[in-house]
Amino acid sequence: MLTLDLLAERHIREAQERGEFDNLPGAGMPLALDDDALVPEELRAAYRILKNAGFVPPEIEAHCEIRELEQLLQKIEDDGRRSALLARIKFLLARSAAGKRRGDLRIESAYFERIAGKFGQ
Repeated sequence: MLTLDLLAERHIREAQERGEFDNLPGAGMPLALDDDALVPEELRAAYRILKNAGFVPPEIEAHCEIRELEQLLQKIEDDGRRSALLARIKFLLARSAAGKRRGDLRIESAYFERIAGKFGQ
């Protein structure tokens, strides 16, 4: 594999010297990277492949839903609706913690308490 890596690097370097990468769309602009900071590094490539194929791991779906609920909480004034949203967040955190091999339910519980405290529940 090392020989293949060296060959690829040489071809990339030669293309750079010929200026083949100079006028690409988005040149000079920051890359739009997906937020996969919560995915372990050794799983990122596999998760990206699954995501591109239309499959998202349940823990990532739950993470996205929690973020959406947090944004919604900031706009909701009805206490009953807020309680329902907080209950959904608590459920998602508990389910996520139960699915983790090394998950620590105390962390998710502390996170929930912080959210609930922020919104006066």
